[in-house]
Amino acid sequence: MASTTLRDISGLDPAPAALADATLVLIDYQNTYTRGVMELEGWDEALDAAADLLARAREAGTPVVHVVHDGGEGSPYDLREEIGEIHPRVAPAEGEQVVVKSAPNAFVGTDLLERVNATGRGGNVVIAGFMTHMCVTFSSEGAFLNGLRPTVVADACATRTLRSPVAEVPAAQLHAAALATIGDLYGVVVPTAADLG
Repeated sequence: MASTTLRDISGLDPAPAALADATLVLIDYQNTYTRGVMELEGWDEALDAAADLLARAREAGTPVVHVVHDGGEGSPYDLREEIGEIHPRVAPAEGEQVVVKSAPNAFVGTDLLERVNATGRGGNVVIAGFMTHMCVTFSSEGAFLNGLRPTVVADACATRTLRSPVAEVPAAQLHAAALATIGDLYGVVVPTAADLG
């Protein structure tokens, strides 16, 4: 039985954004998520999907903003080292903006909102990135709370298995649960870039 979402109850538009009318925000596609202590499950396939999404956006003339997390010197997110750099498959092209954040919500302590609003795309943002349960979820929430209309591309996101005092949550389940949380209120979730409006 299909469940009723908070979006349904609130009368929010169920239609996904179209790249031609949106800003693309790519979150934390940093090398740290491809190996070592922060390696994500399914990162390779997600990067392929992200590269496809980015190519479609560039073809559509969509403004692109790359977001990176700076965890400081010596951290797995050290922007001064190769580990913190954006993966080459989705590296910024000339003219594409880069926003540096220090919180899971990319709108906290940054000028991301101003940059998105300056594109004149009516508040539509397409979001994808690493990790699904963390920066993708909280940045989608941030977009929503700032009056934007986020659409998240599921297959261009990935996460990792987590252990808690209650249970171990496999990456695939955590990924699905995070996307369900986003889709309950914060934004529209589409399976692939081909499903965008």
